[in-house]
Amino acid sequence: MLKQVAHGIAAQFGSSCEVVVHDLSRHPDHTIVAIENGHVSGRKVGDGASHVVIEQMETNDPQTQDHLCYLTKTPDGKILKSSTVYIRNGKGKVSGILAINYDISRLLMVESAIQDLISTQEPAQTEPEKIVNVNDLLEELIQKSVALVGKPVALMNKDDKVRAIQFLNQNGAFLVTKSGDKIARYFGISKYTLYSYIDAKQS
Repeated sequence: MLKQVAHGIAAQFGSSCEVVVHDLSRHPDHTIVAIENGHVSGRKVGDGASHVVIEQMETNDPQTQDHLCYLTKTPDGKILKSSTVYIRNGKGKVSGILAINYDISRLLMVESAIQDLISTQEPAQTEPEKIVNVNDLLEELIQKSVALVGKPVALMNKDDKVRAIQFLNQNGAFLVTKSGDKIARYFGISKYTLYSYIDAKQS
């Protein structure tokens, strides 16, 4: 049924519109069960979760609201106008996510050209949210954890590492396959220490 819905939406809006269905009962590495016009973001059936999917799988928030008409950015720089619709089962639990991503890169180029002609002041710049695959997402979360602490790993003490690792845990990093090994290596600690830091109380 959802595959037919995805096909119908994509057919209505054309090849610039990507429609993705994520199944939250699947492993985070393979949540995409249907996709139309995957060339827009470079994804395919069997690929992993995006940030919004990981976040829902981690929090399991039953009250989460649909997020409509926001900007996202693909790894190759396309700007997309995106909407995220949460799919609920008969018990009201979020079981899937329908994402619609419309490539507006060319439209923005036209808008920018017109804006340059008519504007009398510098336009405000906003940074779109990135669309990344599950492996890139882990790397991005690690970099965010380092930025949160504000110092490179070589200069981090135990409390700094606890803070960084708990940030990763809260943002779903450990849902990614073999993420524990990669995170432990990155922070120069053992797997045992890693999991003790997850449970540690911060001072």
